[in-house]
Amino acid sequence: MHERFKVSRNIKKLCLFLTGSFFLASFAAAWYIDAWDQLLPGWFTIMTSPCPLVTDYFMLGNLASAFFNAGMCGLACCLLIIIPHSDCHASTIAEFFLVVAHCFYGLNFLNMWLPIFGIVLACKVMRMEFRSHVDMAMFSTAFGPFISEFLFRYPLGDQFVFGSVQITWIGVVLAVVFSVMIGFAIPAMLPGTLKMHRGFNLYNGGLAFGLMGLLIYSMMYRTMGLEPPAALPMTNEVYAAHGYSYLGFANIYFTLIFGICLVAGWWMNGKGFYGYNCLMQESGYRNNFIEEHGAPLVLLNLGIYGFMILAYMNVVILFTDGAGATGATVGVTLAAMTFVAIGQHPANVWPILLGYAVLSAFVTGVCHLTGMEVPWTLSTQGYINGVAFATGLCPIAGRYGWKIGMLAGLLCAIMCTSTSAIHGGFVLYNGGLTAGITTLIMVPLIEYYYHGKWKKDVMEH
Repeated sequence: MHERFKVSRNIKKLCLFLTGSFFLASFAAAWYIDAWDQLLPGWFTIMTSPCPLVTDYFMLGNLASAFFNAGMCGLACCLLIIIPHSDCHASTIAEFFLVVAHCFYGLNFLNMWLPIFGIVLACKVMRMEFRSHVDMAMFSTAFGPFISEFLFRYPLGDQFVFGSVQITWIGVVLAVVFSVMIGFAIPAMLPGTLKMHRGFNLYNGGLAFGLMGLLIYSMMYRTMGLEPPAALPMTNEVYAAHGYSYLGFANIYFTLIFGICLVAGWWMNGKGFYGYNCLMQESGYRNNFIEEHGAPLVLLNLGIYGFMILAYMNVVILFTDGAGATGATVGVTLAAMTFVAIGQHPANVWPILLGYAVLSAFVTGVCHLTGMEVPWTLSTQGYINGVAFATGLCPIAGRYGWKIGMLAGLLCAIMCTSTSAIHGGFVLYNGGLTAGITTLIMVPLIEYYYHGKWKKDVMEH
């Protein structure tokens, strides 16, 4: 019991540390872009605008207000963890990272609360303790863009004017009804989709919520004969002056965060890396690194793995044409850390990254041979987002080897920019949906051929 309490306390400290880092980064960003007077107005714009994928909060608000939004949402998560005296475990880290990651491109302090209310209500009706379902409540914020859409744009239709906040009673009712519905659906869907992909997609909520988003989005627009909304006409002169990229600021922030985690883990681990090699030998399939290896090695993993992902982001941004350190890029760098305590580590993630690189090289080579224009690069925003969530396929690489892991990354890369269309970009865990579909395709094939079941079928027939 004492060890369990110690682990829970360390997780709460990590969440509070990251929350504090967002506020400090917000103030540093306000100084960096000289936008103290725009911090709160930018945050207000973020909260009162539609925000489907990928709405860059550096563009919609500004650099400082986006980090401030992450800090406020992180603080809300900390209160949800601390006030009900919830027990924290490895998945708590996962949900926290997913929440704050999307605070840079789709989630905000306003649209996060109604989905949480839906979970609270479901717990009340079904007589379940909310403190045992706080993780699920944080997961539910993936539907935040639906809430913003109902509140600010959907009921107005063609009368919607960007920048003019108009909330209708119809929009409020739709948002509340939607939240109640997902509050009762989520507890049933998450275990169901886990059985579908058999634990090989760590981003389980992506598959569950993506399917739910497909249903709701189709009903809202196609079924009703309505055209999906157009992209918001956003401009931001300060952001444009920085080339729509804050790479230097992002590098300093992540270097400090990952560096502190690495040093803290090293210190707590007896000033050494003892045992980290054993952690990296884990497959990532149904692992719990905190229980199996302890919190110090999880912090070490967060630091080392974090620097690997940061290095990948820098390489693709600096050496290919595409997006830079946008709000979405900063967000998915955090999202790639989601399962550092449950399954992700450098040894089982690099094959996934290699799969993306192999597909990019193949497409580029074919285009050069045929005289076609290269349609995308590894720094195209959709592929930056996709690769961060494709890391959730690491159990495949860990269990079946780097070649199968590379293939999983390649297949995920093929689909990563197509799946958001099925839910209109209103489900934030789209990369998890893509990874989930990849497992639905791959796992039956792997089990049939890798385990030799085809030989048995041939012999029987």
